[in-house]
Amino acid sequence: MPVIKTIKDYCLKATDFYIQGIKSMTLGKTLWKIIAVKLFIILFVFKVFFFPDILDKFYKNDSQKAQHVLDVLTSLESDKSLARIQGETTTLTNKYLRR
Repeated sequence: MPVIKTIKDYCLKATDFYIQGIKSMTLGKTLWKIIAVKLFIILFVFKVFFFPDILDKFYKNDSQKAQHVLDVLTSLESDKSLARIQGETTTLTNKYLRR
């Protein structure tokens, strides 16, 4: 077995190894397609329908959003703000679930 002399050779051999393995798969290709569809559903579809961006309704830029999150996490005085956002989240969640 020849010694791999450079990192480039190693990367090419590793890439070729995986490409040949994927080409020779039969059942594996189908399973990977199913996994890809499930990941798409979990990451994109759920994000759109179940996790709306509530902070966009109350704050105009990222620094205001960041400051609000910092206030909520570090202060007990921001309970009113948190209650407002939780109420809005509940309202939006119920709205999307009724569809």
